[in-house]
Amino acid sequence: MKQYIENFTKDLQKALNSELNFTVSNNEKQFKNILLCGLGGSGIGASILKEVLFNSVKIPILVNKDYQIPAFVDEDTLVIINSYSGNTEEALNMCEDAEKRNSTIICIASGGKLIEIAQNKGFNYHQVEGGLPPRAAFGLVFPILFKVFNKLGVIDNKFEQEFSSVIQLIDQNQNEMKDEANQIAEKLFNKIPVIYTTSLYEGVATRFRQQINENSKRLGWYNIIPEMNHNELVGWAKDYPMLAVIFLRNSDEYFKNSKRIELNAEVIKKYASSVSEIYSKGDTQLERVLYLIHLTDWISFYLAEKNQVDITEVNVITALKNELNNL
Repeated sequence: MKQYIENFTKDLQKALNSELNFTVSNNEKQFKNILLCGLGGSGIGASILKEVLFNSVKIPILVNKDYQIPAFVDEDTLVIINSYSGNTEEALNMCEDAEKRNSTIICIASGGKLIEIAQNKGFNYHQVEGGLPPRAAFGLVFPILFKVFNKLGVIDNKFEQEFSSVIQLIDQNQNEMKDEANQIAEKLFNKIPVIYTTSLYEGVATRFRQQINENSKRLGWYNIIPEMNHNELVGWAKDYPMLAVIFLRNSDEYFKNSKRIELNAEVIKKYASSVSEIYSKGDTQLERVLYLIHLTDWISFYLAEKNQVDITEVNVITALKNELNNL
């Protein structure tokens, strides 16, 4: 896993340099909405993409992480199915349902049943490099989503420069990021992490929590500001020595949310074992997102080392899938 994390910028660049395996004639005006389908390490990129495009794309985008798809999906919907392995049963089920609705379907996978279905049915598809744990393939898949949206005319190609800029930024700050990650991991050791950020970075918080779950073999949770100020903040009413809080901070925070974070930290410091703030770097939201993803991936790695666990094993997930295959 250490090598996978170190290869993050190389994977981003590899994806940027790749050519999509299909040609499409559809464009933004022909789709009423877009449905992004995927789970776990394959689905988190869709969640983050939706947030990055929140202020620029006017066509409705929904992320779906289940077996079934929403009732609004029809022949005017673009459905993108993302399953790194190509065998995720929920993704395959969503693909089947989208076909029944006569939707335009694009499949992204490293192989497996999803690519076979795309080839047999004549769906557009893009096949990425295989052989990685799905959570470690984020850098190989995430830029492909932008390339698909660009090819469809939904976004322009400025994302390419943003990816190039953040690749350079991360490479230049690699040692500093590792040092900061190790310091944060020390605060999280033998604690339950609680992650807070604002809504346009919810996907990053989700990814951070997922990486702590899978890599570090620890539970944790996240919540979003300002929503948590209307409920969860009230729960900080007594000492919680087992909880360690991390605020993910960004320069584009709405000014009232910045003030909320400051006030929340004052309250929470009275009760949590520690309160830390992690600041992103980058000139755009996409750059800040990728910077934080890489930094928090390192945190999960160092926390796994401190926990003395096998960072790559996910035996309980494999066992669950095996049981479901018997249904």
